[in-house]
Amino acid sequence: MKILKGTIFGAIAFFFLGWLVWGILLMDFSMNNYNTEIYLPEDEMIWWAMIVSNLALALMYTLILKWAGAKTIVDGVKIAAIIGALYALSIDLGYYSMTNVILNLSAIVVDVLAYLVISAITGLVIVLSWGKKD
Repeated sequence: MKILKGTIFGAIAFFFLGWLVWGILLMDFSMNNYNTEIYLPEDEMIWWAMIVSNLALALMYTLILKWAGAKTIVDGVKIAAIIGALYALSIDLGYYSMTNVILNLSAIVVDVLAYLVISAITGLVIVLSWGKKD
């Protein structure tokens, strides 16, 4: 039951935090530091893929937190923040090395920090969703 709860609540957190951070707070920054020509217009987004993407990422975080024995909010925040920062650093540097999606190193720094914060909050949500008992 922990896996299911963590995945569902984690996916919801990833979706809304991603919308808030990248869709609103960092929108202008993204327009200036990413090749935005590759993005679909909002009315053409493939929503089922976005939902499955968030569920898959939340499942990965939930499994890692469970396997790591995260029991407290602090455990969830720390472990998820580290996962998020390393995941974003890996993806961003990969894109930077092989594409023209990310236009400069400052975009990588901002994205990694944003991902760290979003992941930390999502880790908190996942651990909170578990409650005190299985």
